[in-house]
Amino acid sequence: MSEPHGAGPLGIELFVVLLGIAALVALATRRIPVPYSVALVLAGLGLGALLPDQQLVTVDSELILAVLLPGLVFEAAYKMDVGHLRSAFPMVSVMAAPGVLVTAGLVAVAANVLTGLDLPTAFLLGAIVSATDPVAVVALFKRIGAPGRLATAVEAESLLNDGTGVVLFAIALRALAEPVTLADGVLSFVATVAISAVLGLVAGRVAGFLLGLTDDHLLEVTITVVGAYGTYLLADRLHQSGIIATVVVGLVLASLSSPKPITHHAREVIGETWEVIAFLLTALTFLLMGLVISPALLVTAAPLIAVAFVAMTAGRAISTYGLVGIGSRIRPIGGPISTGFLHVVFWSGLRGAIAVALVLSLPADMPNRDLVTGAVYGVVLITLLVQGTTAGLVVRRSGVLEAAAD
Repeated sequence: MSEPHGAGPLGIELFVVLLGIAALVALATRRIPVPYSVALVLAGLGLGALLPDQQLVTVDSELILAVLLPGLVFEAAYKMDVGHLRSAFPMVSVMAAPGVLVTAGLVAVAANVLTGLDLPTAFLLGAIVSATDPVAVVALFKRIGAPGRLATAVEAESLLNDGTGVVLFAIALRALAEPVTLADGVLSFVATVAISAVLGLVAGRVAGFLLGLTDDHLLEVTITVVGAYGTYLLADRLHQSGIIATVVVGLVLASLSSPKPITHHAREVIGETWEVIAFLLTALTFLLMGLVISPALLVTAAPLIAVAFVAMTAGRAISTYGLVGIGSRIRPIGGPISTGFLHVVFWSGLRGAIAVALVLSLPADMPNRDLVTGAVYGVVLITLLVQGTTAGLVVRRSGVLEAAAD
């Protein structure tokens, strides 16, 4: 992250200010019914409005993609309830692969037909907004005591479709520069997902083996940090999906049983340390999102924002109620899925840090870059402000809390 006029990397002053704001926002959200991440974005927007134009902060996409996101996805994967994940995996895999493709395709067609945006750029927009980021909703689930299976399903879907969405984005960006056939695109998508998962599996096993050689908690935490970030960087260097690889590392370590190679006490220490890391990374991520969103771009892209949001929501509905809902009735796998459960999953499709990071990484000379950037910012804001603030109401009225109590 850097300031204009060559001010260099993120200064300690700005870092401390952002953490101070994050702490104040956290205290405020304990007393008002607004999700923490939504409040952070609003705080970032307010801070950006107060700064003079010459002091506005610019955010490098690498800061989010290589520094903030690996830690967030690893922490979420490491604390995942593996038992719940197994039962929810059929639904999660459908939402994270076919569901991502359906959403990206619908957004592309709608943007092309209704706004005249060229199809390759429209598909790129669809790829950027195809991945969900339900950090705000998952935090709310914990506060109101939503069923563990529900929270696991929503968070696991986000972890997996973050990776598949980034892979789809890379293919769409390549298609802007050179022709990519459907067969080539599908083959590249499948190969990248598979290779990245294998990299994560191997790295997770190596990290697990090393954890079994020591009972020094400082060393154990260090191994997990190297495992999370080292795997991301290795996969990225090999032109694979660092997010998928990092998620798999976290899941492998989460599935290792006690007492070897990770003791119960060691698992608690690692989990608590990563919880602190995730809190700091979450705060910085959503504050920075608020800082980079430009009101001027939102106004310019307003028609495209409306089209993209409606098409994205339609794609989410098709994936949730069509692919998962109808599919689970034709061939029940992993236990019954209630209609209320589907309502909550549908409404939990927020967009966030991944979308912002991807749009920041677009080439500066790309045609219609500002239009796409504004559309992505608008979609992210709408999902956070509308779905993020009403998710609690949907959960309470869906009947999932009563079903869990029974």
